[in-house]
Amino acid sequence: MTDYLTSGEGASKPGYLVLLRHGQTAWSVSGQYTGRTDVPLNEEGRRQALEGGKRLRGAFPDGFGRGHIFSSPLRRARETAQLAGYSDFETLDDLMEWDYGPAEGRRREEVGAVLGHDWCVWDEGPEVLPARMQGDWVCTLPDSGKVDVHSGAGETVDEAAARARRVIGKVTPLMLAGHNVLLVAHAHILRIVTTQWLRADPHSGRFLRLDTAHHSVLGYYKDDPVIIHWNI
Repeated sequence: MTDYLTSGEGASKPGYLVLLRHGQTAWSVSGQYTGRTDVPLNEEGRRQALEGGKRLRGAFPDGFGRGHIFSSPLRRARETAQLAGYSDFETLDDLMEWDYGPAEGRRREEVGAVLGHDWCVWDEGPEVLPARMQGDWVCTLPDSGKVDVHSGAGETVDEAAARARRVIGKVTPLMLAGHNVLLVAHAHILRIVTTQWLRADPHSGRFLRLDTAHHSVLGYYKDDPVIIHWNI
């Protein structure tokens, strides 16, 4: 891939904000809502993380400086960062995935069956789900591994957007100093980060498809925050 980005150490123009989604997990295959449950990458997800790292290094051959790489603390994101070749990261709790609350570990059709109508997290959020859906259990993965599942009240899209704005507030000074910044996290929170970068309604994140182990690039155009590239 052509090195189309040249901002870096000592640059006079702003750097870029790069978003890398983690690789595939058993629950991304099954369609189960995966918020705070610490599901690891599966074999395909590990392969995707390696390939995603190659694509990212093609775009950013100079890499990212110390103190400019941030990851969600959840295992699937940390594993992706390491396999992609970016192990020198700082974890940020604000990069954790949207807390789906009672939907955690369930498929969309399961949630719809409880409500009696189709449910979309972007439209209604976890707050409309009944408290009887909350609880704790242990889930066995296809490889016989086990994960602890906690299904609590969850968070609204506005609460997730507030976290996203805190992330942007942390990285913006680095970007304005000319540094490229890498965030390794999850599909929904990275889409919400993008809406907040664009100063848009967080609900509009539903229109931004972000595939496993793919990256996107945010930056400035004539002082306006924009999407430079998406889902590469």
